[in-house]
Amino acid sequence: MAQALGYVTQGENGNFEGILAMGLNTRIRIVTNDAKETEKQPDFRVYSADGGEIGGGWTRTGKASGKDYISLTLASPMIGPRKVYANLGQAYGKEADEFAILWNPQDD
Repeated sequence: MAQALGYVTQGENGNFEGILAMGLNTRIRIVTNDAKETEKQPDFRVYSADGGEIGGGWTRTGKASGKDYISLTLASPMIGPRKVYANLGQAYGKEADEFAILWNPQDD
């Protein structure tokens, strides 16, 4: 079962705002990357409350469901020495605009 690292709410502009827990309890913003020029660049940028960039997000399509989701990679000294991989998914039992940041453990 996936473990939620935090929760965000999607605004009308398509961006997300909420809390990244992980013992940090810091506010974050996940915003559309309007400056994206290549496929390798993220579709979204993740910023902490102080405005520092702490990650990126790529729009992916689920193999089984065929539904789009956002795959996140978070990296910052405040998070720890390793990257954290997570997916942004609909929060169970919540409103349509509420999403959970679900931990996706991977070994480097």
